[in-house]
Amino acid sequence: MSALVNVMNEETTLLRAGHVRQASTLTPDKARLAQDYVGFARSVQRQGDRLRAEAPTAVERLKLGHESLATQMAENLRVLATARTVTEDILTDVAKVVGQQNKAKTYGRAGTIAADPGSAARGIAINRSL
Repeated sequence: MSALVNVMNEETTLLRAGHVRQASTLTPDKARLAQDYVGFARSVQRQGDRLRAEAPTAVERLKLGHESLATQMAENLRVLATARTVTEDILTDVAKVVGQQNKAKTYGRAGTIAADPGSAARGIAINRSL
């Protein structure tokens, strides 16, 4: 559990600093540790009564660790959501600017700026899997 908290903390720190590529290298470890955690948590749930009777102190430490993990997970999700929003905003702004640059800037017969659809920007692709 502490390894998962540490990986999420490191990812959160990197994302806050704007190091998205470095943070993405932690994804395989984070996924593996999260999967292990879920498996262990299910085992603990199945043996909850026995564990509370035989090792109440350890169960209490486990609860505290889970609270720490939940806090770190919430913070990590907030930072991920912010990074995603910022990325989408930047890409949207770039797409708008690229589209504006390719518009014709001459006047047509009616005295308005004529738009030539053939020369307009075709757009850019945005990968929303972040």
